[in-house]
Amino acid sequence: MFEVKPIDIKTREDVINLINEQWGGPVIVTKGIIHYAGYLPGFVAVEDDKLKGLITYNIQNEDCEIVSLDSLIEKQGIGSMLIDKVIEEAKAHKCKRVWLITTNDNTHAIRFYQRRGFNFTGLYINAIQESRKIKPQIPLLGMDDIPIMHEIEFEKNL
Repeated sequence: MFEVKPIDIKTREDVINLINEQWGGPVIVTKGIIHYAGYLPGFVAVEDDKLKGLITYNIQNEDCEIVSLDSLIEKQGIGSMLIDKVIEEAKAHKCKRVWLITTNDNTHAIRFYQRRGFNFTGLYINAIQESRKIKPQIPLLGMDDIPIMHEIEFEKNL
């Protein structure tokens, strides 16, 4: 059974390592903003002291951005549990919405967020070209060999 808990001193090194592995380095870029996701607040899903999932977020004013979400085991509810924890945290901070960016190639994420009540609110054409100036490691091709070109914004009003 998975335990979901806040990132703490004991899990921070694993979080940083996972971000580096899953995201091609310590930096995640959304809408031109640089995030060092390994140092953001968030939650981990742990089983037998092993990291199985991670979500990081950034609260500014009345908005809560999900910066990263990684589930190392699919179809076990880890991603949903982690999102629920961030939504609870956002409500506790009196946020009006939770939002996130994904890329056009990530059709799995696009379906995932819509099934969890997130609405499509923005399409940023060719935004990844600008992101590559900040983070050149972003590959040209993504999932299913789809060219990674655009940012897609989703939000859930609270």
